[in-house]
Order: sequence, then structure tokens, then C-alpha cells
Amino acid sequence: MSWLPSLKTETPEAGFELALTLSRMAVKYTQPDENVRKDLREQYASNADSLTMASQVVATNFQTIAAANQYWAEAE
Repeated sequence: MSWLPSLKTETPEAGFELALTLSRMAVKYTQPDENVRKDLREQYASNADSLTMASQVVATNFQTIAAANQYWAEAE
């Protein structure tokens, strides 16, 4: 089974967790070397611009997931 069988989630919170996973997987696929990722983490972990950009990526992924879940309209 795929690590991403669906964008459908039960709740917005689960959708946000999926957005985080998508964002992390994008980094992992872009830079498959774990040691390089660990070395780079020190550079961006204390950089406000880098952290803001990471948040933007998560937000974009969450927007996509929310749309796929029809903004969880059925839950209301």
C-alpha cells in the first residue's frame, strides 16, 4: 500500500497532520540523504524566513487537503 492512499481525512486536525506529513515527505524526496538533512536543519532551525517558508508549504498542503475533503462541510 502507498504511504498516501488518500487525501481524505475524518477531521481538519487529521488533515493538518497529513499536510505536515506531505511537507516532510517532499523534503525527504528532494534530499534523500538523511545526514545532509540533519546538517541543513541547524541552518534553518534558527532562521525566521526559513521557518516562515516551511509554514507556508504546510499551509498550501493543508489548503489542498481541505479542498479534497470539501472543507469538512459534512461535519457541520
